[in-house]
Amino acid sequence: MNLRTIGCVELNSVALGMHTADEMLKAAEVELVMARPTCPGRYIVIVTGDVGAVKSSVETGRRIGADMVVDWFTIPSVHPDVVPALTGTTMAPRIDALGVIETCTTASCILAADAAAKSGSVHLLEIRTASGLAGKAFVTMTGDVASVQSSVDAGVAGVGEAGPVHSHVVIPSPSEELKAQLL
Repeated sequence: MNLRTIGCVELNSVALGMHTADEMLKAAEVELVMARPTCPGRYIVIVTGDVGAVKSSVETGRRIGADMVVDWFTIPSVHPDVVPALTGTTMAPRIDALGVIETCTTASCILAADAAAKSGSVHLLEIRTASGLAGKAFVTMTGDVASVQSSVDAGVAGVGEAGPVHSHVVIPSPSEELKAQLL
């Protein structure tokens, strides 16, 4: 699966989300990365393919989803750590400093994670989507303190108008007990 370009549409309806996912896949030559319900009654669709196909698919999703679209994006050169962090397949190194960015939508969290990973020498640990989080999402990352701070700042800025960012923090030296919960 080519994961250089990803696109996302997040909706406020599970039923319309499934319909949107189907139409997005039929609209262009893209592959499905993720299509599933999230909280609170939202649905997220993520596709990959070449830039033009992903843009066309996302445009179709936005048109079909209409006023039920909560958030959306197209990232032409997604950072290679983003999809493993999103799908829970990250191989975590040891945890040094810990950075966390919490957003109000899953789509804006993925934008924050991509911007954070591209800006500094950090390793994305996890992108936790809105399941059980009342629609919010968060990304965790690790690295040296300066890199994590720089990446958190870039991630917050990277959300742009998709936002808002609910909260963010850098923990310079997390406790061993907290680290154990993250790995």
